Amino acid sequence: MTGPKHVVIVGAGIAGLTAALALAQKGIASHLLEQAESLEEVGAGLQLSPNATRILDDLGLADALAGRWSEPDHILLSSGSSLAPLASVPAGAAARRRWGSPYGVLHRADLQAVLLDAVRREPLCTVTSGVRIGQSRQIVEIAGDKGDLVIGADGVWSRLRHEVKGALPARYSGNIAWRFMLPLGDAPACLNPRTVTAFLGPRAHLVAYPLARRGVFNIVAIHQCGHAPAENWSSEGDEAARTRLAGAFSGWHAQLRRLVEAAETPLMWPLHESPDGPWTDGRRIVLIGDAAHAMTPFAAQGAAMAIEDAAGLARHLAGAADLPAALGRFERERRQRVGRVRARGAFNRFAYHARGPLALGRNLVLSLRRPESLAADFDWLYGYRMPD
Repeated sequence: MTGPKHVVIVGAGIAGLTAALALAQKGIASHLLEQAESLEEVGAGLQLSPNATRILDDLGLADALAGRWSEPDHILLSSGSSLAPLASVPAGAAARRRWGSPYGVLHRADLQAVLLDAVRREPLCTVTSGVRIGQSRQIVEIAGDKGDLVIGADGVWSRLRHEVKGALPARYSGNIAWRFMLPLGDAPACLNPRTVTAFLGPRAHLVAYPLARRGVFNIVAIHQCGHAPAENWSSEGDEAARTRLAGAFSGWHAQLRRLVEAAETPLMWPLHESPDGPWTDGRRIVLIGDAAHAMTPFAAQGAAMAIEDAAGLARHLAGAADLPAALGRFERERRQRVGRVRARGAFNRFAYHARGPLALGRNLVLSLRRPESLAADFDWLYGYRMPD
């Protein structure tokens, strides 16, 4: 065997679309199955760090994305109570110089549109939408006659995960993210249109960055919540949920408190994560992205890890003489990388939501770090390049 000739990809989100393009670059055809009738504009903003934009550039998408994203000058950590800056990591031109690729922010739908357009122009890729699948076994049966391999890119509540023995369902992380947009002209003075800013507070933090093409700030307010909501992507939340949101930011600076309280139709996203477990059945099914290792956004690496997975899988499959062995190598390589990113996210969760003496200590340590020194802490993450 010289590697798969044709694969089926379940899910046409960022992971699935990127995988289709990466596989096509290696001469491998793919058929994407998507349950939605049409791939509409959904989701919110996202950050694409250099480790992800480097791969998208390699896929020939840099020019298309350049007109859709903006490159913030800095990534700033600030106090949620006083608005005082705590630390700053250079981005913008500095990111290009240090890590060799841009740090971009854009709407998730804009990235998906660029990926989908490229997939539709690629002769080796086909997409079928509106595929309603009730059981995971049905997916395997549908894919059985169409490909040598089935790639599960169907998100945090993946049905394909049920076909991988030992893979456990996603679990609620104890945190809720509220997402909403704010017109640039309506933003308070504390929001900088050239910066990704994370405001930190006890048991909560708020991230704001501009989506310049749309003329808005993307706002994400995350707070700890022991009340586990229903298992879904997003909802407007009931009155009790909005009360908990307001309470989580009640001790914050008035500008940010009013921002949260006045948000129009914010969407509540319960944050789920996947327990550690296998990503492949060792034969013909492999999981990537959130289907394999859904993580909370404390390191802003969810989309980036999906993009890395896609490129890494394509590299391991190209010319593989033994498919199960190739899947095993892919999983081992990516598990080590994703594990380190998860650890960084766990550290950020602790640091961002610290309170009392721990928060004072955090602020003191950050105040002693120069921007260039902080940037060096991200070399392993943002400067990552796929192994040969």
